[in-house]
Amino acid sequence: MAHARASIGTTNYKTAIVTGHHTLTADEGPGLGGKDAGPAPYDLLTSALAACTAITLRMYAERKQWPVTAVHADIHFVREGDKQHIDRVLTIEGPVDDEQKKRMADIAERTPVTLTLKGGLEIRTRLG
Repeated sequence: MAHARASIGTTNYKTAIVTGHHTLTADEGPGLGGKDAGPAPYDLLTSALAACTAITLRMYAERKQWPVTAVHADIHFVREGDKQHIDRVLTIEGPVDDEQKKRMADIAERTPVTLTLKGGLEIRTRLG
């Protein structure tokens, strides 16, 4: 299953991430003391949901042989006081009808990352 390793040295707050054979950089923006060398952690979270949504909907459209030419998932993490939520806006391109688009929106509610976020997740922490 998925695995990532993050390492940070003394440079605020540039973090090297290795996942599979990919290397990413995360950082905070200058407002939080970083240098904006990469996406911030919540940007990575919203990116994961956006990617999972787009990939799942592309797979679904291909399986149904619907003429979808592009799928866009615009994800915003919103914090209002002590409450937080995610807004997701889908744009489906191609000659598909409203019922097909509605079905794809229903499928978006059941993508793997969506279900993980909605269901919550136990995190077990230990020292290595």
